[in-house]
Amino acid sequence: MTGGLPLAVLAFAGALLAPGEDARQIVTEVHRRGHSTSQHYEGLLQVVDAKGKTSSEKRWGYDRLGEYGNSKVVIRFTAPAEVKGVALLVVNHPDRSSDQWMWTPALNRDRRIAMQDRRTRFFGTDFSFEDLEERDVDHDEYKLLGEETVGADPCWKIEATPRQGRRSQYTKSILWIRKSSSSYAQIENFDDTKLIRRLKYLAMENVQGIWTAKVLEMEDFTRNSKTLLKTESLKYNVPMQDDQFTLQALRRE
Repeated sequence: MTGGLPLAVLAFAGALLAPGEDARQIVTEVHRRGHSTSQHYEGLLQVVDAKGKTSSEKRWGYDRLGEYGNSKVVIRFTAPAEVKGVALLVVNHPDRSSDQWMWTPALNRDRRIAMQDRRTRFFGTDFSFEDLEERDVDHDEYKLLGEETVGADPCWKIEATPRQGRRSQYTKSILWIRKSSSSYAQIENFDDTKLIRRLKYLAMENVQGIWTAKVLEMEDFTRNSKTLLKTESLKYNVPMQDDQFTLQALRRE
């Protein structure tokens, strides 16, 4: 990942940047500060229905290897028993959409997630399959909309739109980035003017020098429900091998 200008410099350099370049530099800095060669976490997924009741709980593990936007990810459910072993392999590419495969032990088969299915819900959660892929900085065009406070955090507010030729269910996303730590506070995803999903980055904690949201909250406005992802253990830069991120590896577990 290419580093951007230090954010302290951006305040003075903004007038010298081409339109949109200041916003791009801010997003690049978010990726630079969150850089790690690998990541492992375990956590709890809770789906909350329109009445505010928890309708399901699942535990999962997440492993990631590689540079942001050019990485491999395995997400695997560990509980309850009826979903244990179900896994998703995501291979992210810097120049195109990710490749994704789902492994279902009960059926003893895997299936490729087609592009037209990326907008569907991931295993009963409020995350779509597309929401689980990483987008390199070059996937989007950026526009700085101004400044706004989220919670108690002063943030930059940035509009991101897919570059020509990029495929996405969202026509635009609005990013709120904390000035203090160059980390995401909130992302809203739209289809034209309709708000589809809002992702909040909560319970921020400095883990191995990386500001990390220990709780992610994804709200789906088409269903009036939300999913909480609560991280219980997390480590960056742990030893991993490429052969852990293959369909063969999914089937062996």
